[in-house]
Formats: sequence, C-alpha cells, structure tokens
Amino acid sequence: MTVLGYAALLLGVLMLGLVGGFWLAHARHRYDRNRPQGPTVAELLQRLVHSTNNGVVVLNRFGDVVVHNPRADELGFITDNRADARAREAAEQALESGEPVTVDLSPRERTALAGRTPSAVHGEARPLGDGFAVVDAADESDAVRLEATRRDFVANVSHELKTPVGALALLAETVLDAADDPEEVRHFATKILHESTRLGTLVSELIALSRLQGAESLPELNTVDVDGVVEEALERCRVSAESAGIDITVDESSDLLLDGDRTLLVTALSNLVDNAVSYSPDGSPVSISRRLNGDFVEIAVTDRGIGIEPEDQQRVFERFFRVDPARSRATGGTGLGLAIVKHVAANHGGEVALWSRPGTGSTFTLRVPRHSASESETVPAAEDAPTADAASAAEPGGAVAAVHSMVESVDGFRAVETGGVR
Repeated sequence: MTVLGYAALLLGVLMLGLVGGFWLAHARHRYDRNRPQGPTVAELLQRLVHSTNNGVVVLNRFGDVVVHNPRADELGFITDNRADARAREAAEQALESGEPVTVDLSPRERTALAGRTPSAVHGEARPLGDGFAVVDAADESDAVRLEATRRDFVANVSHELKTPVGALALLAETVLDAADDPEEVRHFATKILHESTRLGTLVSELIALSRLQGAESLPELNTVDVDGVVEEALERCRVSAESAGIDITVDESSDLLLDGDRTLLVTALSNLVDNAVSYSPDGSPVSISRRLNGDFVEIAVTDRGIGIEPEDQQRVFERFFRVDPARSRATGGTGLGLAIVKHVAANHGGEVALWSRPGTGSTFTLRVPRHSASESETVPAAEDAPTADAASAAEPGGAVAAVHSMVESVDGFRAVETGGVR
C-alpha cells in the first residue's frame, strides 16, 4: 500500500474515533439528563428503617446482626452490635416454622436500666427467606402503665363502693330487727344517713373526676374574681372547721382576676381547705393566701397538720391514695379530693404544687394563669355563677337521694308513731 493509502486509512480511523467519542459523550449527556434526581430506592429504604419509631434488626441464620437501626439500641435489645438472646431465639423459631413469632424484649434489670430504656418492649420476628429474619419491636410502656392504672382504678372503686354499700345493708337489717325500739331505729337511721351521704359524695366525685379527665381543656373561659372564689370555698368548709375548732385565716383582698370556670375553681380550693382541716389537730390554724407571681395567680393553703413523708408527696394526687387511711375514713374522705384539684389545675393550664414536712405541716399552692383580657372588662357577679347547692343538685345522684328520703321517712314515721319530735 502506498503512503497515500496509509494516510487515508489513518485519517479514516481518526474520524471514526472522533465520531464515536462525540456519540458516546452525547449519549452520556442524555443519560445524565434523563436519570431521575434524588435518592435511590435503596437509600429511601435505609432512611425509612432508621427513622421508624420501632426497633428493627435483621439477623442471619447464625443469629448475627446484619443491619439494625439506632432505635433498636435505644430499646435495649441490641448491645455492642449483638442481639438479645430472646431476639435471636425468636428469629431462629421464625426461620424454622416460617411463621411470625412474638417475643417479649422488656429489660430484665428494670432498676439498672431505669431512665435509659423503656420498661415494656414487645416485638415480632418474621422470616425474610434465604436464611434471614427481621425482628421488629415497639415500646409499649405507656400502654402497659395505662392498663395497670385502669385495673387499679377498677379495684379501688369496687373496694370504696363496697364499704358504704355493705354498711347500708347491715344497718338496714339492724333497723328491721329493732323495729319495736324507736331509739334504736333513730340511732341506726342516723348511721344509714351518714353512710348514704358518704356514698353520694364518692359517686359525685367520681363523676366529676371522670368529666375532668375526659376534657382536653375548658370550652369557655369566664373572667373569675379570685376573692369571690376564696370566700365561697371558705363558706363550704366553715361547718367542718368550726366543728374541729380550727380558725381559718385569710389575707387581705387582692382584686386578682383569672380566666376559668368559677365552679371548678371553688371545688378545687374547697377540697384543699377541707383537706387541711381534716389532717390538722383540733384547734390548730389554717391559712389561705393569694398573690400574683408572673403570669400566674397563686392561691396557697397552709396547715400545721401531720405533714407528708417525702416518698408520699408525689402520690398524694393519685386517686384513692390516703396519707392516713384511718383518719381519712373517719372524716368521710374519699381519697379523690386532691386528684380533682390536680385535674382542675391542669384543665386551666396551671398546676398544683406541694411543700410539706412531717410533723410541721403542708402548703398546697394552686397556680392558674392570670386574666389576660383588657382591664376594662367587668367581673361577673358572684350570683351569676352556679352555687354549690345548684351544682350538687345537678349531679345524677337519684339513688342516693332515694336512700336519704327513705331514711328520713323511716325516722319521721317512728317519731310520729311514738309521739316524739324529730
């Protein structure tokens, strides 16, 4: 081949290379332009596993951890990249049976792990095929605590209702046996009246507590005069305080206003005052003070009573908890008063605080947000708010009212029959 032929061949190869390179560059540009932007499916799956609130771990047939998310470490069934023995066993069973296997992965040493891991972790192991299994676990601590609270509440209500109902039955039998003795009838009828009153109070407070717990917040807020709330609460507790010889002192009028439900606030404050009277020695003082602290109105009730042990101070707001059960039952207490106070404060966007020292006394402070409207608004008159009698009349206590009526009828009949005066 001549030199000219070689040159032509070389030129052709060069041209083909240039055209091929241009075509490849153009094709790559089109591929990059048409390729979907953003993460791949694998990356999205990884993000999903890492963001889920459940703990997820994939194990192979030997029980080794292939992949897991941080939540599995937080829930405590993955430690140092090793799965809990219960998770490995459940995964092995799932691989053998080909069916999901439930597993309890709750921490064995609750005290050592307190504050780091949940108290109840339940999961499920599922086979993935090819010798791999996934363990998916969730924190169910809140559900377990809620169920325990529900069981305790049902048990406590049953016990508390059983006592006065049983007493009413026994007293009624005694009245029947003593039908020919007017004095005995009157004596036991008075006891029936006392037990029916206690039963009515318990039912009313259970209904009130149920309503408070079911409400996220108060639907309507009215402007409430704090001084009026204090006066009405004092009026409700005056008889019990006078019977115990307890003098309740009150600071000067404050003219403070807050937004809320007057009836609920009076109920909460009267519960605090009644609690102070019940747990104070006869003749000891009880005081009520009010002040504005930042954006909150604080009403404090202080007594010089038996005080509360530190380990009981967080529990006094639990339903049916009593610091001194014998004293509370003797005074007719239901164990629901402070629970109602707690929920009234919470529904008003506030709280109730406690300071106490055994042998010295206690101070309960009801903190509620101050009135936030303009100063030109007028305070509703006290007569606009439902009275205590009207509020109690609205409670569905027909059965208890019937007991009262029957007792009074029996007592009155015996008095007329024997010519006595009630």
